[in-house]
Amino acid sequence: MFAPLDQVGRAEAVAARLVDAITLGLLTDAEQLPSEAELATQFGVATVTVREALVSLREQGLVETRRGRGGGSFVRAPRTPYSWRSRLRAVSLSDLRDVGDHYVAIAGAAARLAAERSSPEDVERLRLATEDLRTAHGAEAARAERHFHLEVAAAAQSPRLTHQEVQLQSEHGGLLWLPLGEYETHAEPYAEHLVITAAIADADGARARQLTEDHILGALDRLAEAHLRLVTP
Repeated sequence: MFAPLDQVGRAEAVAARLVDAITLGLLTDAEQLPSEAELATQFGVATVTVREALVSLREQGLVETRRGRGGGSFVRAPRTPYSWRSRLRAVSLSDLRDVGDHYVAIAGAAARLAAERSSPEDVERLRLATEDLRTAHGAEAARAERHFHLEVAAAAQSPRLTHQEVQLQSEHGGLLWLPLGEYETHAEPYAEHLVITAAIADADGARARQLTEDHILGALDRLAEAHLRLVTP
């Protein structure tokens, strides 16, 4: 998350990285950010660039800055529910299929490698992420889904795959894991997370990959059905 940026001096790039981290749940509500100087060092940019990025985040309501003793910049997680109907109307079935094709390739490969390389600590994090989905609702459930797949990518111990997962999540995760209100149930995705985690724990790479691909394709099917309900009289 705090890896140096490829292009130095871009406040927009710093802001985008932090927005991704907040919306993906990597930075939690009320969590204190590192100081401006620390962020500048980690990102490899000037302090003024970080300051400009934080101004942008404050304008978006994603960061709150407190002055005085114990002050600093603190995360404010988004609380407004997703406008999933308008988001889903704006895409076509071919768009959904294209997003799914890319996501299946990345997430499936990550699950296979996670089964081969994960540590007991990785598996425990996957179990905890799975339990988060069981009790979540609405936007929280969407974040739990995204968090689970980020943990799978991290367990794969492939920096490039993890970067791809983060990039896909930031670009398309909000669409793929839309909270669909009355069309959404969590029992089935929760059960799917359980068996994916079990396959990774059993070091069964082929099964972990197949289960992950089926899980994502199932999510796409639910999105397609909801899309058709919205656009078909």
